[in-house]
Amino acid sequence: MKQEDGELDSLVRKRIRALRVAQGWSLEELATRANLSQSSLSRIENGQRRLALDQLVTLARALDTTLDQLVETAADDVVTSPMIDGAHGRMRWPVKGDPGMSVVRQRMTEPPPDNPARMRAHPGREWLVVLSGTAVLMLGHRRFRIETNQAAEFPTMMPHAIGAEGGPCEILGIFDRDARRGHQKEGLDRDAQGNSD
Repeated sequence: MKQEDGELDSLVRKRIRALRVAQGWSLEELATRANLSQSSLSRIENGQRRLALDQLVTLARALDTTLDQLVETAADDVVTSPMIDGAHGRMRWPVKGDPGMSVVRQRMTEPPPDNPARMRAHPGREWLVVLSGTAVLMLGHRRFRIETNQAAEFPTMMPHAIGAEGGPCEILGIFDRDARRGHQKEGLDRDAQGNSD
């Protein structure tokens, strides 16, 4: 067995035990959920029993995780730098665990549009937190004031717009794949019209 295989084996066993303990479950509770005997689970955690793929799949389900997450190794590229879009005042970081998601940091100085026709709707979900200042989220006909350290989450199929209130604000947004595509398309449309965020 190669050293890397031994390290992965040990890592997976530690993860199983750590996830079980984090749930507050005894060996007996996880064994019951995974349809294993308590002694088999104990031997798996302690390295006295071979890790079988079918048991790993069952344990991953019982621990409410995936097999991929259970066996993934630490990446060398833990720290990433943002991609900077200077034209729109945004920094964007892709989320490696879900390549469809991205995190965007944006400074806003303008209030959201008064005209509902200027609000956008597209598939997806967004989550944002206000890092500084006060943001205003227009969601359909509703207006939400979001203060520093408050967050909002909403489906982007609802017409929406975000802006600043009473001075500049800075937000950090997380966009799923569909929401990110919607914003990329909006940015291209605005650039073609000569407008910017």
